[in-house]
Amino acid sequence: MRELVFLLEERSAVALLETLLPRLLQENIFFRLIPFEGKQDLQKQLARKIRGYANPRARFIVVQDQDSFLDCRVLKANLLGLCAQSGRGSECLVRIACKELEAYYLADLSAVEQALEVKGLAAKQLTEKFRMPDRLGSPSRELKTLTHDRYEKVAGSRKLGQYLSIDNERSPSFRNLIYGIRRMESELLSIAI
Repeated sequence: MRELVFLLEERSAVALLETLLPRLLQENIFFRLIPFEGKQDLQKQLARKIRGYANPRARFIVVQDQDSFLDCRVLKANLLGLCAQSGRGSECLVRIACKELEAYYLADLSAVEQALEVKGLAAKQLTEKFRMPDRLGSPSRELKTLTHDRYEKVAGSRKLGQYLSIDNERSPSFRNLIYGIRRMESELLSIAI
């Protein structure tokens, strides 16, 4: 079975991908979403989870928030090192959400307006603050303020996954996630069954 396995820092990423991936992946690519209880839990169990995964045709995508970690390249290298410890490092891809998953949503205020039914948000997309949301210090706080507390991490992420533009490039970390998923999908499709 051709399968993409997502190893995710938290349940809000699961909620997003549950509704986003069916719009992105071909029908013959299966996906599994494995949430952890935060970044420490993810890092502690990552190598063991990958090593013990039974499907030899699976490919793994690890997604973690950058949060306050200073250098996302160092964070990514650390996660890749953990993947290598599993013995299946060549089958893994790591993506870092800069600074938080909510930056993906702030990059597509039209989707936020539709999903959370808050009028007038799309018009704010061209303001300097929302042109490059990966640079914001606390995207989650910004999103709660912008939506007048309508955004809740898990429920909001699930709704937003239905509306986010897959081709949106205002968040480089979202663009890199989408490109990475497509690359792994293409790799899976090249494997003979």
